[in-house]
Amino acid sequence: MLYEIITNKVLIIPICSWAIAQLLKLILVLIQKRQLDLRYLVISGGMPSSHSALVSALATSVALIEGLGSVAFGISAILALVVMYDAAGVRQSVGKQSVVLNRIIQELRLRRPVTELERDLREFIGHTSFQVIAGGSLGVVVAWLWLAIAGTY
Repeated sequence: MLYEIITNKVLIIPICSWAIAQLLKLILVLIQKRQLDLRYLVISGGMPSSHSALVSALATSVALIEGLGSVAFGISAILALVVMYDAAGVRQSVGKQSVVLNRIIQELRLRRPVTELERDLREFIGHTSFQVIAGGSLGVVVAWLWLAIAGTY
């Protein structure tokens, strides 16, 4: 059973794609800020979108292994669209709202101490369209290369 899980390409390829996206995120932050911040290996948001990389690698793997006409591809493609829309749309809006709420919290802190306002909200939540496209493209390339090298399709 464990062997079947660790050799399941449709499971492993998206996970590797996610890990590559997170590593790229860490490297890009290191280049931009000249500071190693290991939190970028696990946090969401930023360039490239690891969620988009994961779901696009999933959909691409299923398409190449099972075919575009398969039910599994239909499900994975719809899932990918929903996740990428959410990453660029809903979560981006939440990040913008966090900026406004943090300003309000700063104003409240100046007037009186309130223990619930000890910490700022995370503003780095969503993705720009470019970050989602970059993550999605990364997932497609990782899946395609992996399966091409393995000779699976």
